[in-house]
Amino acid sequence: MAKKLGFFTAFIIPALVITGFYLDGYWNYLAIVFAFIIIPVIDQISGLDTTNVEPQRVKFVSEEFFYRFVTYLWTFIQLAFLLWGFYAITSGKINTPLEWMGFTISFALVTGGIGITVAHELGHKKSRVERFYSKLLLMTVCYMHFYIEHNQGHHVLVATPHDPATARKNENFYVFWFRSVFLGYAHAWQLELARLNRKNLPVVHWKNQMIWFAFLPVLFCLVFTLLASYLLKRPAIELPIFFFAQSVIAFTLLELVNYVEHYGIERKEIAPNRYERVNPLHSWNASHRISNFFLFQLQRHSDHHANAIKRYQVLNHYDESPQLPFGYPTMILIALLPPVWFSMMNKRLEWWKQATVPSIS
Repeated sequence: MAKKLGFFTAFIIPALVITGFYLDGYWNYLAIVFAFIIIPVIDQISGLDTTNVEPQRVKFVSEEFFYRFVTYLWTFIQLAFLLWGFYAITSGKINTPLEWMGFTISFALVTGGIGITVAHELGHKKSRVERFYSKLLLMTVCYMHFYIEHNQGHHVLVATPHDPATARKNENFYVFWFRSVFLGYAHAWQLELARLNRKNLPVVHWKNQMIWFAFLPVLFCLVFTLLASYLLKRPAIELPIFFFAQSVIAFTLLELVNYVEHYGIERKEIAPNRYERVNPLHSWNASHRISNFFLFQLQRHSDHHANAIKRYQVLNHYDESPQLPFGYPTMILIALLPPVWFSMMNKRLEWWKQATVPSIS
């Protein structure tokens, strides 16, 4: 039961953002301090959780509604939180550039750091409801194409030179960000056009998801900007600025995670443009107990890529997988400092490659 309740810790972050807003001033940085200082400290103190669900219980635990309920609840909480954010940013309570920055980054920790994580989990499932919730969450950060690119692109091409979201060895995060964001978007278009072509449908068609994915976030923002402007009796220009700013920070957090998850990992090419099957050796793993609660075990990424359909509560830890020295909150900060990142990760990458076993049993 304690482990079940641990997944509710994610809801601490939006609570801290709201608390910081009402305390005013530099308290708008409260969630940032919690995410990048307090969680890493607790992570190191609490240590790793390398236990796996017993094989005979996997099916039962996978089907427990409790775990789906947490992700469903997050979807509605995030939508309500976003509407509150529109109120907060137009209230006139946030005045200085430093307050704006603290509030917007803190907000993106919710919509991107956790919200995209939940969208990622739901987007892999067969249920139409879960996939709808995934798209809904991605709409709030203007990154709906991720639904196509991640599932049909990244999971197929991961750890190959053809995947925009796999960081190459000695590639810094800033170079990676441009490739992953822009080439990932272009690749999502290619995948969607191929789907339409198989169905003999034209590019301009109501079934073209990429058109909807570009249009819906803008429409969403426009509706609430007009509504806020009407209620305030003035142009609510700060609302769209805030919405798109938090979106960029949110998907930048996603790309930081992408960078960390696959840095320098390569699958063997067994024939021209044909690669060995993805297995738990092809993603960096982190089984840090506390940060995995906040991120719905996303850090057990090795098993996720080997078994993408598995629900977060039954993802396994593999000792053979490449292991990160810290959880994601610490690793993404290090990724922002290329010399420190290369010094830490290149040695670890080479050590792991030399020690790699040929297969996972």
